Amino acid sequence: MRYAIIADIHANLAAFTAVLEDIESRGGVEALWCLGDIVGYGPDPHRCLELLRQQEHICVVGNHDWAAIGRIDTAYFNPAAAEACQWTAHQLTPGDRQYLESLPLLLEPGDFTLAHGSPREPIREYIQSDVSARENLAYFKTSFCLVGHSHVPFVFECDESGQAHFGALDGDTVLKLAEKRLIINPGGVGQPRDGDPRAGYAIYDSEACSVTHYRIPYDIAATQFRMREYGLPESLVKRLSFGW
Repeated sequence: MRYAIIADIHANLAAFTAVLEDIESRGGVEALWCLGDIVGYGPDPHRCLELLRQQEHICVVGNHDWAAIGRIDTAYFNPAAAEACQWTAHQLTPGDRQYLESLPLLLEPGDFTLAHGSPREPIREYIQSDVSARENLAYFKTSFCLVGHSHVPFVFECDESGQAHFGALDGDTVLKLAEKRLIINPGGVGQPRDGDPRAGYAIYDSEACSVTHYRIPYDIAATQFRMREYGLPESLVKRLSFGW
């Protein structure tokens, strides 16, 4: 079985569509595993939700998903993110809201735990250091954990002593799944933040016992045009060009 691992679509329809097309070009998958933040920042929240719901998929909720339906306050967001969130809230249909309300904080398909931020704090925490990765080991029982939120692709490999060691993921990186516990971030589909503006995602192959990371170009200018058309903050528009 093969499953596509995606995170942080952030209402970027051009990027999401490009990823889905790339998945199909590689032979397709049984289902998508989505790590949350389907909406926020980008110009097409309803259309991205609609497209995701047309796929066979499972999904956990992200902080922007909750913010868009009023489940969390945007006071801790930066001003541009808060402005985009307020705009997003007005674009959602009742069905969109009902779907976002239904999303769980955590899922455990097989040997994996899925969370947006971390298994310890699914909505708010960023796993960005050896320390935070090590501390989160106690909060999931499966062999592997998949997270998003930082928009940066990485893997933390955890050794027998309980220490976590950071590794970057580049395009076409293949992770072999063995006895060591791993925390994996596939990067962001709709708003990468590692200096590479291409959309990021991964495919888990249960027969090969591997996770392969991919980077996919998409029409950034098309997304930027739509963002400007809707008056979304210019800082959010420009960052897409630089992957930051």
